[in-house]
Amino acid sequence: MPSRFACLSALTFAALLPFWAGCNEQNRAAPSRINSATGTPAVTVVSADSAGVSTGAITSDPATPVVSYGDAEAAFGRGRYTEAAQLFGSFTEANPDNAWGHYMLGLAAWKAGEHERALEGFDQALRLDPSHRKSLFNSARVLLDTRRPKEGLERIEKALAIEPLSAEGLRLLARARHEMGQVPEAIEGYQRAIALDDRDAWAMNNLGLIYIQQGRYDTALPPLARAVELRANAPVFQNNLGTALERSGHIAAARRAYEAVLAVDSSYSKASVALTRITGLGDQVAESAVDISALSREFQQEIAQWQDSTAASDSTTVGLTVEDSAGEGM
Repeated sequence: MPSRFACLSALTFAALLPFWAGCNEQNRAAPSRINSATGTPAVTVVSADSAGVSTGAITSDPATPVVSYGDAEAAFGRGRYTEAAQLFGSFTEANPDNAWGHYMLGLAAWKAGEHERALEGFDQALRLDPSHRKSLFNSARVLLDTRRPKEGLERIEKALAIEPLSAEGLRLLARARHEMGQVPEAIEGYQRAIALDDRDAWAMNNLGLIYIQQGRYDTALPPLARAVELRANAPVFQNNLGTALERSGHIAAARRAYEAVLAVDSSYSKASVALTRITGLGDQVAESAVDISALSREFQQEIAQWQDSTAASDSTTVGLTVEDSAGEGM
């Protein structure tokens, strides 16, 4: 029987396309370990000296400074994104066929706020490897950040065709739907993402934010309570929880949430303004008790029901249907 999650069952369960290995003929000696910060292979490009011994350097004009993938990745890991973009730019000039280099150039440029350069990097990675899922997802994020959700949706669809059961992809799909005004589809998308990954705090936060925007403050509390439980040091989650608590009449709990925001980030102006506002109310607002832990448990039980519904649905239909007319950190 069709259910609200029937469209999830329509996703293909065929074997996923192989992920690009990140090693061309030039860097075939690169290690296969994965960098935990970026999700990319920790590539080291090597050349051989006259004796045939690997030197660990890129062969280039002696007057040209040597830039290794590792140097650029180290700058990225330290949060020096503008520098990392410059270094990956030099790396890709010397290694134009390295898709991971172009991908990391795109990622660094995006983090540095250079959106068009980021798209160029991701697009070049996709020209080299059309199935480069990370480039599809992250270029979609750039397009969403620059208010181009329809273009972003196209890339999300392509990535989901490669990996249909990607919670990350379903969360991005829901974000695109939301930005295109398709709110019911966005809610369902976030629920599907959470059913696949019951620790996806961003999907929970974004779902709670939609409920706040709809004025459904009590409904927003369980997903936001669980998001905060998973990521207590995320100011945006705490602030959204504070908003839902305040607007549903739980003033003391809202105050604690706003104080938790400022304990992590004292410059978070929204929380500061809200805290001043509710402190000024004094005893004018009736207080109602709330158990944040109980709200989190309530949401976890709801997730279990979504998962049961998904498991019970028919998984034989192949294909992903996405309407033509269509925040992760909103």
